[in-house]
Amino acid sequence: MALVGSGEYLPVLDDVERALLAGRPGRFVQLATAAAPEGRDSLRYWHDLGAQAAHRLGVEQVVVDVVDRDTADDPALAALVDGGGLVYLSGGNPTFLTETLRGTATWAAIRSAWQAGAALAGCSAGAMALSASVPRIRPPRRGALPGLGVVPGIEVLPHFDKFTARMPDLVLRRVAGAPPGVLVVGIDEDTALVGGLDGWTAVPAPQPAESAGPGTPWQVMGRRSVWLITADGRLEYPTGSTVVLNGLHQPR
Repeated sequence: MALVGSGEYLPVLDDVERALLAGRPGRFVQLATAAAPEGRDSLRYWHDLGAQAAHRLGVEQVVVDVVDRDTADDPALAALVDGGGLVYLSGGNPTFLTETLRGTATWAAIRSAWQAGAALAGCSAGAMALSASVPRIRPPRRGALPGLGVVPGIEVLPHFDKFTARMPDLVLRRVAGAPPGVLVVGIDEDTALVGGLDGWTAVPAPQPAESAGPGTPWQVMGRRSVWLITADGRLEYPTGSTVVLNGLHQPR
């Protein structure tokens, strides 16, 4: 499982995608659904970028061209997920992605593939959708909607270093507006929070139990940092650190 701040399909995060595919079938299943509201040119951009990543990694690219609820319920498209080694939800509009996939045949296929041992990753909008709740960071920015719930108890702010530089008040708004019991996690650009890797050796960062809670270790990979954010402040976990979060559960 990987929650990525930005950089999907780019060489800077090849190590993350390679680690997620290790020991799994060489089928890289890609959904650019979150970019569908931007039109076919945007989708083509993500598909081309995904093809380049698959080529570098020496695996097969499998494009699941879900663009709305109808295509998300298309059995032929859902069947393309079967046998994937890594299923990846790329960036765009997190609200659209979450509401398009929820309760559909494609989401059921993704859930089944993950339960059967495939890796699952989301970048930017994809990371937000996989979490417990999805902040509405685009206008009109009212509240949050339930996420797909693969990772319970957290809400992801991707591009965190960029957001804090341009909109410093966004962090305070999200901490104040997150649902009860949900921890806000910031993930910097070109950075991934990865759970479930075997054989990973990392340097633990300071970990107050009250801010992270019991759970399983995740690793920070990439160029920058992951942040746990509460009303009392932020705790930084630079690349190479271990973060303890609530464990994964089966997706809804």
